[in-house]
Amino acid sequence: MGKQKLVVIGAGMASGRVLEHLTDAAPDAWDITLFNAEPRGNYNRIMLSPVLSGEKTYADIVTHDDAWYAARGIACRFGEHVTAIDREARTVTGQQGAVAYDKLLIATGSAPFIIPVPGKDLPGVITYRDLDDTEAMVAAAERGGTAVVIGGGLLGLEAAAGLRLRGMDVTVVHLMGHLMERQLDEAAGYLLKKDLEAKGITVLTRASTKAILGTDRAEAVLLEDGTTLPADLVVMAVGIRPETRLATAAGLRVARGIEVDAQMRSSDPDIHAVGECVEFDGHLFGLVAPLYDQAKVVADSLLGRENAFQVRDVATKLKVTGCDLFSAGDFRDGPGREDIVYRDPARGIYKRLVIEGDRLVGCVMYGDTADGSWFYGLIRDETDIEEMRETLIFGPAFQGGATADPLSAVAALPPEAEICGCNGVCKGTIVAAIEGGAGDLGAVRARTKASASCGTCTGLVEQLLQATLGEGYAAPAVQPVCGCTDHTHEDVRRLIKTMPLKSQEAVWQELGWSTRNGCHVCRPAINFYLLADWPLDYRDDPQSRFINERKHANIQKDGTFSVVPRMWGGITTPDELRAIADAADKYKVPTVKVTGGQRIDLLGVRGEDLPAIWADLNRAGLVSGHAYSKGLRTVKTCVGTDHCRFGTQDSTGLGIKLEKVLWGSWTPHKVKLAVSGCPRNCAEATCKDVGIVCVDSGYQVGVAGAAGMDVKETERLADVPTEQEAIDLTVAFIQLYRENAKYLDRPYKWVAKVGLDWVRARVVDDLEERARLIAAFELSQSIYRKDPWAEHAATRADSYAPLADLTLEAAE
Repeated sequence: MGKQKLVVIGAGMASGRVLEHLTDAAPDAWDITLFNAEPRGNYNRIMLSPVLSGEKTYADIVTHDDAWYAARGIACRFGEHVTAIDREARTVTGQQGAVAYDKLLIATGSAPFIIPVPGKDLPGVITYRDLDDTEAMVAAAERGGTAVVIGGGLLGLEAAAGLRLRGMDVTVVHLMGHLMERQLDEAAGYLLKKDLEAKGITVLTRASTKAILGTDRAEAVLLEDGTTLPADLVVMAVGIRPETRLATAAGLRVARGIEVDAQMRSSDPDIHAVGECVEFDGHLFGLVAPLYDQAKVVADSLLGRENAFQVRDVATKLKVTGCDLFSAGDFRDGPGREDIVYRDPARGIYKRLVIEGDRLVGCVMYGDTADGSWFYGLIRDETDIEEMRETLIFGPAFQGGATADPLSAVAALPPEAEICGCNGVCKGTIVAAIEGGAGDLGAVRARTKASASCGTCTGLVEQLLQATLGEGYAAPAVQPVCGCTDHTHEDVRRLIKTMPLKSQEAVWQELGWSTRNGCHVCRPAINFYLLADWPLDYRDDPQSRFINERKHANIQKDGTFSVVPRMWGGITTPDELRAIADAADKYKVPTVKVTGGQRIDLLGVRGEDLPAIWADLNRAGLVSGHAYSKGLRTVKTCVGTDHCRFGTQDSTGLGIKLEKVLWGSWTPHKVKLAVSGCPRNCAEATCKDVGIVCVDSGYQVGVAGAAGMDVKETERLADVPTEQEAIDLTVAFIQLYRENAKYLDRPYKWVAKVGLDWVRARVVDDLEERARLIAAFELSQSIYRKDPWAEHAATRADSYAPLADLTLEAAE
């Protein structure tokens, strides 16, 4: 018997999950053809917002690439619209011809609702549903100007935030009295509006659109009250409706969506439907969790297995423009209902519980959603909460008994409790994966996709690992500094400060090192800890540094070196360029390259030429760029107000000041900074160790970003009105990092360990501690801020021949 033919219309997240289940369970059972109107396969639409804002690329959100489809033998007809379904002939006709089916799956999703107002068809009016819409908005943002987003729901707010981050002036127009009224009550909606306005987004509620004005393209939005809002771009994000045109034309039963039974079969038993295009028992579906439930049912139905789709209450846990939101149940006012409300205005936290009788029936949380899953369980299970009523608002940790332990709370969740909202993964699926051998977070993520998207559920997944494996949980082991000692980096730092220990010999002796003088792993770490903690008493030991730091240049694979002069804030002069060109000619430098840090790299310098080339560059005023160091590398800048029409502050000037304050400082790992002159972020400040974004009101200081093997957005440390405050916060942060971080931990790894709140309490909130940190940094700089090129330029050339002993290079 030959393979059955399955045709799928739509390559979205719901149908993609069907294909995963189907091809995993029966890889050779079906001959599959997949149509998609978009010229691409399945990607995570939930993550379009980070693509819009520039935090991610399309490649980062692809779920199924070409290789995935090819490995499963799926014939892909992407970029091809389906024009007809012939149920009698059992064929699907696309623009390139027809294909026969034994079973058909319709997964056409939804279409954006367009307000029927004059001007809705003008160029410059777009919707926000797919990658093409996202790319259109990115292109519009590159031209700058103003944007009006019509609709204050999740998609509209994400569009507004992304466009604002790309430099546009943005206004959100919302018909209702508060934002996201389906998910939030008025108080939470107010906090969201306040946070959005703090990000520079104008929000107009109770505002109705009358027309979109313009001749050749959109130029403004006219409101019913007569207000006119200038608009170079108009984004319609007012809602969606099921895409049912193909099903209707094929004669299937359609109400608001394609009507399906519990096996997701349409009125034709050989045609299934899944996703946002379906209607089941009067319900439509937009969240990913029920769509994935439907996908499992469809796959089981096609495989002849028993399964039935059930409508279940779903909690909504979202992150809108960096703000955490959670809602579940029915939070409307009503007779016989009472509220318990917790507010912390200073931290922007709001929690409201709605109780009816002895049952929790609704929950809204803003700013702190950590206990959302526990509250959702109380609502879903109709738990009697009478005995915990007085402490209920404070969550499971305050209830006593078993629920006081967070592991007990997560263990008590039923198997169907959703853990990962982005990928629709329930507790039972995760537990099954753990019991099947997934012994750590990475393995669980690979098998189930839980925590693989936005990451907000990572803590719950780790708790499930602990609760399921118990003593068998392979928690990350505490690692000693090296084989010379059992002490961890944290132990050594603490003991150096408290004993106190002010020399390497004291460390080896007092801490019981098993080797006389340490090894190539521990010596660089101990050297840094001592110079950071005791700058007046300890002197740097060059022999305890990696080869690049000993040679003041980066060694290359052929034994030559890379020489990178410092260019303050990326600014140079004709004289400096001439000096670099003359040096390149004189020393026969084979490669001259512009680096990503806005500097010029001379690659291929012979070791014996290093002192001489340094001396020549020094005479032109150029100093070492420390491109080899565990210290400040670069401060990348854009031109800011000097030249750019979008610039809000002097980003170049601030970058130069920061670099001149920080250069020459030794740190646990390399440190890179950037200053962008406006939220368009041309200097890429939001992925640096410290990144400052200039805005009209001052400076947004972010820390703990990354753009190497790990990619991570900075976390907001503080917003300050003056340049000096931005410098002070940066210096204090760097010094706190120097005093506390493990050697070879970048700032983002260190902040993840100690928590941004801990950092903020010392750098931002405690003014005395900030002043102490700045003074400590300045003291260290008074001793160690020297140009090594100038110091060593007179050294005999033969002492800079390539080293045979590379023992300290390994950890580089």
